[in-house]
Amino acid sequence: MRVMKVYCPVCEARAVIKKTSRKHKELSDLYCACTDVECGHTFVLNLTFSHTLSPSAKSRDLMVQKLLNSFSAEQKQMTLDLLKAGLAA
Repeated sequence: MRVMKVYCPVCEARAVIKKTSRKHKELSDLYCACTDVECGHTFVLNLTFSHTLSPSAKSRDLMVQKLLNSFSAEQKQMTLDLLKAGLAA
């Protein structure tokens, strides 16, 4: 498991995250403290989501489910028939 390393912006010693405050699903404030006792700096970092490299399988499944829910009974049957034909091939 990888652990995020945080460094003090003043003395560049290792720092620890003391508290996390989630502001939004893509934004958190990290309350940090320098581990160098002579420095003692406390500070807040902003952790934000940037972009997706590979989409989640869960989001694909949700898209398929929403699409299928929008189909009529006839469209659902046609889709099922096409899937069965593809699996048989």
